[in-house]
Parts: sequence; C-alpha cells; structure tokens
Amino acid sequence: MRDLKKLDKNKLFIINNLPIRFKLIILLMLISILPSIGLGFLTGWTVNHIIERQVNQNTLQLIGQVNKTLDFYAGNMQNMSYLIAFNPEIKQFLYEKKSQQGKRLNDDYQIQTFLQGLTTLYPEAAGILVVNSNGQYISNDMYTRSKKSLTEESWYQAAVESEGIFKILGHPSNRNITSHVHYKDDEVVSVVRAILDPDTQQVKGVILIDMKLRVISEATKDVRLGKTGYLMVIDDKGENIYSPSEPFLNKIPIDWFHSNEDGNFSKQVKGNKLQFIYSKSPFTGWTTVGVFSTKESVFEVREIHFYVISFVFFVCLFGLGASYYLSYSMSRPIRQLMSFMQKAELGDFSVRYKGERMDEIGLLGRSFNTMLVQINKLITLNEQQERQKREAELRSLQAHIKPHFLYNTLDTIHWLARKKGAEEVAELVESLSRLFRIGLSKGNDIIPLKEEMEHISSYLKIQKARYQEKLHYTLDIASNVERINVLKLVLQPIVENAIYHGIKERRGPGHISVKAEEHEGKIVFHVKDDGKGIPNEKLEALRSKLGTLITQSQHYKGSENFGYGMINVQARIKLTFGDEYGISIDSEIGKGTTVKVVLPAIKEK
Repeated sequence: MRDLKKLDKNKLFIINNLPIRFKLIILLMLISILPSIGLGFLTGWTVNHIIERQVNQNTLQLIGQVNKTLDFYAGNMQNMSYLIAFNPEIKQFLYEKKSQQGKRLNDDYQIQTFLQGLTTLYPEAAGILVVNSNGQYISNDMYTRSKKSLTEESWYQAAVESEGIFKILGHPSNRNITSHVHYKDDEVVSVVRAILDPDTQQVKGVILIDMKLRVISEATKDVRLGKTGYLMVIDDKGENIYSPSEPFLNKIPIDWFHSNEDGNFSKQVKGNKLQFIYSKSPFTGWTTVGVFSTKESVFEVREIHFYVISFVFFVCLFGLGASYYLSYSMSRPIRQLMSFMQKAELGDFSVRYKGERMDEIGLLGRSFNTMLVQINKLITLNEQQERQKREAELRSLQAHIKPHFLYNTLDTIHWLARKKGAEEVAELVESLSRLFRIGLSKGNDIIPLKEEMEHISSYLKIQKARYQEKLHYTLDIASNVERINVLKLVLQPIVENAIYHGIKERRGPGHISVKAEEHEGKIVFHVKDDGKGIPNEKLEALRSKLGTLITQSQHYKGSENFGYGMINVQARIKLTFGDEYGISIDSEIGKGTTVKVVLPAIKEK
C-alpha cells in the first residue's frame, strides 16, 4: 500500500511540474480530440465488420454461380454419356462378341460421325472414347499409344467400380491414350461411365469423355476478389482442377477445410494473411474456393475509412489549433513574468513588467516591479556601506603603519646587528625590511617581476632561518622576463602553503622550487614542492574553491580554511585580468604538489 501511495504521489508530482500551457492543451485535448478519435475508431471498426460480412456473402454468391456453371457443364457430360449409351450402333458395338468384330468394320464410320456430332453439339467436350469389354474402342479424335488393352487402364477400372454411375475423375495422368489435338493432361478433365447389361448387370463397356478445362477457367477467371483475389477449383482429394497462373499458394491442404459444405477461414501464408471462402458442389464433388488477402479492402471500405479519417483529422486539427491558441493566450503573460524573474535572478534588476491587466497576473507584475525597486535600493545601500567600511579599514591601516618609520627602524636594527657581528640577525632583518617595502610598494598593485622575486626570496630567507636544514629552495627566473611587470604578492601565499602544508608535514628535509618563464605572451610561474602532497578529496575541494570567484565581502570569512591565501590570490587575478588567467594545482600523495600561476606579461613603460 505504501508503494502504491508513493507511486500515485510521484505521478501527481510529474503532472504538477508540467507548464500551465501543456496542462491547458492536455485538458482541451481530453475534452474534444479524444472522444472524436474514439468515435472514429468505433465507426471504422463497425463498418469493417459489416462490409466484411457483406463481402463474404457476395463471394459465396459468386462461388454459387460458378458452381452452377460447372454443374451445368458436368451435367452436359452426363447427358452425353446417356445419349451414347442409348445409340443402337454403339449398343451393337458393345454387345457383339469378339468373333464378330471383323464383320462390323463398316459401322465404325457411323459411330464416329455420331460422336463428332456430339462434340459439335457440346463444344466443351474435347474427346469421346467408347471401349467394350473386349478392349476394342471407337473414338472421334482419340487413339491408343500402344497395343496394351484399355480395360487395364485405371480410368476403366474406376468406371467399373462405379457400377454405371457417372463419375468425374479429374485431370488424366499416365493414360495409354492421346488425341490428334494433343491436349495436355492439365488442359482436360476426364469423366467416365460404365454401361451395364440391364438383365445381368455385367459391364459391357465404358464411355470416357474429356471435358475442356477452358470452360472451367472461363467461368472463374473473370471473377475477381479485390485487386489480386481469385477463384480456384479443387476436387474431393484436394487436387487442383483449376488455379490461376500466379496463385498465392500452389495447393490448399485438404485438412484446412471444415466438414461443412461451405464456410470460410483465414491462414497466414508467406507473411500474408489470406482469407478463404469456399463452397462444395454436391453434383461434381468439386470445391470452389475464393482466395484474397485480408489487407485488401473493397472500395466501399476504403471510401468510408477516408471519410472517417478525414473527419477525425479535421477535428484533431481544429482541436489542436484551438487548444494551442487558448493555452498560449492564457500562459503568455505568465511566461513573460517568469522570464523577467529569471533575468532578475541572474542579476539584471533593470527589467520591469509592462502591462495594464487588472487580473491576478497584473497585480503580481506590479508587485514584482515594486520588489525590484526595493532590491535596488538595498543593493545600493549595501555597496555604500561596504565602500565606507573598506575606506575606514584602509585609513586605520595607514594610521597605524608609517612606512618610513618602519623602514628606518629596520635599517637601524640591521646596522646595529652588523656592528655587533650578528650577521645572521642582520641578514634576517634586511630580508624582513625588503619584504615590507615590496609588500607596500607605495600603494601600487603592479610591480616589476624582479621585485616580486625579491619579495619571495626575502620571505624564503626568513623561513629558512626558522626551519634551517628542514627547508631548501631554488629560484629560477628566465632572463627575458626580468623587465616585465606582474601583479604583486601572488607567490607568497602559495609558497606559504607549500611550507606549512607540504614541507612541514613530511619527514626529513624538503625542497621548494620557484620558476618563472614567458610563454605566448604570458608569464607562467611554477611553485613545486616535494612535501606530503594533498589527499584527493581535499584537492578536489580546493580546485572547486579556486574555480568559484569569491566576492570582496567573503575575504574576511574563513581565514583558517586550507588554501584561503591561494583563493584570495585567485580572486585578485580573475578580477584584475579575467578568467583566462589564474591558478591551477596538481598534487600526488607522497610526491609533492605543483602550483601553476598564469599572468599576462605586462611590458615596462
């Protein structure tokens, strides 16, 4: 339950974070567009099912008409078999004995003429063959390939098994019969009927008729189901009686059909979903199948879909336009006021809301203007107070420090020490005197590089006197940089950090090197020590502080923090010369720290 509540709160939180313009658009879309889309889908689905049902019924009607045509032609073949069986000459041919065959050769011509007349009357008949029980035959256009008896043929045996009932065999195969027209096996369909003696029920002969497949193709080829749909005819064994030249599949498995005489089903064939509608003829035993792709819709379905989609499109277009316009007109003043607040947040207090609206947004805008006026007054007052504070501190410092008095006092101590033979004390006092003199520099912030290096040299001499053999140092100044001016007092805080947090913390003596060189119009200082090094977390914190420009008011806070002197130097460099210059630091535990200082090379005038 708690997880569900948290999930609901998270969803509500996401919705609350959306801009008001999007909320208004979503609201208007829910009211107008979504119902229209739902109605369009419902209408399309209903029409689809109605049209699909009508298409199935129409296809079954077409199949029924094709079946009637096929039954008509098959009925003609059956009638022909009856006419042949009742012909007196053919009866005589069937009933005569084998010994009498040589006496009736003159009658064959009359029988052939009769058979030819039947093919003229029924042009769908490709050929007629009459075989008696002795294997002798008469035909209008057919003859045997070899001397093998026709009574051994499979079609003859099939007719005998049917016991005088008319039977449709389908396409012939491997027959010992051919014709003068040379019909191929897939161009004709064979039907047979055995002629029985009415008294003894013995088989006296068999009538074989080949029906042209052309009559079947003519009945089916003109029937089109959609753009690519077609009809095909198969027998009760699933063998094709007729199929188009380029069917979706060459053969339909017989187990796909239900036990009913007619019906429909769908199958996936080679990535295409096909619809099958079929009906079986009880007379021929053939099944006429309509095959078409379900992706193809009839013209009425496409037309209705077009109107439905057009309606939904225009409703959505109008709804989106209205939603956008209304949301924009309502959210524009709010976004404008929000942009003013963002500018004020970035420090631009000169922006003002301009509008004469009398609603809540107008009141909020005027209150915002009043707030900015008050903030400007407070900032101006604060700047005056800070300026007065710094001036007072400077005057106090100047009042307490008399540079000439300090220099004269240190010089006096220096000469007294030399007079007494205390050379070390004299040297130390001299270094301290130079340190103060260069540090004050008559109030100048930019001094020659030579004086800055003298200042750091004096500072190191003083620290050397304190740490003795614990501290060693070297100064390396390129000859081409001595006459260049730099910002004063940038190296002393860095060297101080190197001593107190590097050399002092390591075991044994340590070394500090200060190197100055010019590179591409810039002065580059390298202050390197072999001290303890800085831990990674502390190093990243120091780098973060160096990357943040502190304000003047922050100089008086947190003086005990590590690296505070370097941070102040970084602020002086950035404020004086820009972000291109400043301090960078690298350190490794146990190996020491290197501080790089980049300043502009200011040529002496």
